[in-house]
Amino acid sequence: MLTNAEKNRYDRHIKLSEVGLEGQGKLKSAKVLVVGAGGLGCPILQYLTAAGVGTIGIVDDDVIDESNLQRQILFDDKDIGRHKVTTAIEKLKLQNPFVTFIEHKDRLTNKNALDVFENYDIVVDGTDNFSTRYLINDACIITNKPLVYGSIYQFEGQVSVFNYKNGPSYRCLFPTPPKENQLPNCSEVGVLGVLPGVIGSFQATEVLKIILNKGVVLSGQLRIMNLLENTNLTLSVKRNQKEISKVLE
Repeated sequence: MLTNAEKNRYDRHIKLSEVGLEGQGKLKSAKVLVVGAGGLGCPILQYLTAAGVGTIGIVDDDVIDESNLQRQILFDDKDIGRHKVTTAIEKLKLQNPFVTFIEHKDRLTNKNALDVFENYDIVVDGTDNFSTRYLINDACIITNKPLVYGSIYQFEGQVSVFNYKNGPSYRCLFPTPPKENQLPNCSEVGVLGVLPGVIGSFQATEVLKIILNKGVVLSGQLRIMNLLENTNLTLSVKRNQKEISKVLE
């Protein structure tokens, strides 16, 4: 049930036939976990908060560094040295007081991931390293949670939805993790500041579509965007039951 204040806030959503009061109620009832409060996490969190997703959990054990400010748009100079999760929640509460936020300030590990994921409907990957991506994917398979994936590299970003209605998982696309230090991350090769905003917005969109059960969810597809070259490519991804079964063994 939406209050009159919520109806006013979400008026432009409610006017959409694909959302309406019922759909906005679904958003209010939804519980979404965002892993990573950095470049991708910031726009994901801001748009999910503005949209009225009722409960949002945030996982991140990092503090804010000056080099983050070029792309992590929730933060500013006075936040340097503060914990990302605490700071993000303070600002997001100002953006929408109707949303409940849950702090997870410990690093995500194979010891706590399953317990954390069990409390949410959807998991969103806003991380920047392969080991955590595989951990998130495997925990989503085990807990049967859809995973909204995004990654960024210099000028190029990727988006997909994994483990959705018996669709493929991250391991179906990338069965074998790269060796440690085989591929550089953003801190080593740089990233265009607006890129995580573009990719994060796509991820937030997929979350809303899943909650509302509307539109075509980006399951079984990997969308690749290069902002410098202005190119878009969509690849098909097939479910590999053998890879999924390995995780469940």
